Amino acid sequence: MCGRFAVTVDPALLAEQIDAVNEIPADAYPGPSYNVAPTDAVATVVSRHTDPDDVPTRRVRLMRWGLVPPWTKAGPDGAPVAGGPLLINARADKITTSPAYRSAAEHRRCLVPMDGFYEWRPAPQQSGAPAGKKARKTPFYIHGDGAMLFAAGLWSVWRGDRRSAPLLSVTIITTGAVGRLAEIHDRMPLLLPENHWDTWLDPDSPVDTALLAHRPSEQGIVLREVSTLVNSVGNNGPELIAPAAPQPEQPYLL
Repeated sequence: MCGRFAVTVDPALLAEQIDAVNEIPADAYPGPSYNVAPTDAVATVVSRHTDPDDVPTRRVRLMRWGLVPPWTKAGPDGAPVAGGPLLINARADKITTSPAYRSAAEHRRCLVPMDGFYEWRPAPQQSGAPAGKKARKTPFYIHGDGAMLFAAGLWSVWRGDRRSAPLLSVTIITTGAVGRLAEIHDRMPLLLPENHWDTWLDPDSPVDTALLAHRPSEQGIVLREVSTLVNSVGNNGPELIAPAAPQPEQPYLL
């Protein structure tokens, strides 16, 4: 699962780095975030045609995190009405068969750039702990060794009615965790290296199932424990990704 991540690169700089067109207006960019949460606006990378017969080009677009299927109904305020859990993640082995993702998997695939993402490891239940007491989870920050990460994603276009502006939304595809990350959580974002980007983004080709089975490399992935500041979506800043200070073991009162 990927429920929180960090991304601090400016969209214009990102577009320059990956040879893309930046379509995010400066006044729409929410700014760098060390604590991106579901429903936040995030930068994504897509490949689209300007004209039907031209070569598709990479575009950097702003989307809401949490896929909204096209058939979602609009509420009285014109916003989409949630009919179930927020679709922030999609399992790689389900996207070609799930009604929520099947159409997007064919022609609306994207990349979600990130500095890194967070996962939480449940603490083992200690002997002598009070019955029913929940084990405290420890947050970890997982990032590239000096490079950004690009997670595979799917995107959708939703309109409440013909007069309303389209809502672009995105979900992050997950796969089985690898290496040390598997000790923290059994899922992780499907991270794609640059040599797979064009195949994944190609709007004219069906989804490459081999990429869905791609296992992210453990090389270049750094994992470290961080403080519980990230637990609150209201917190933001570089201190969220700083290594956690050692904590003394807390004894239980008998």
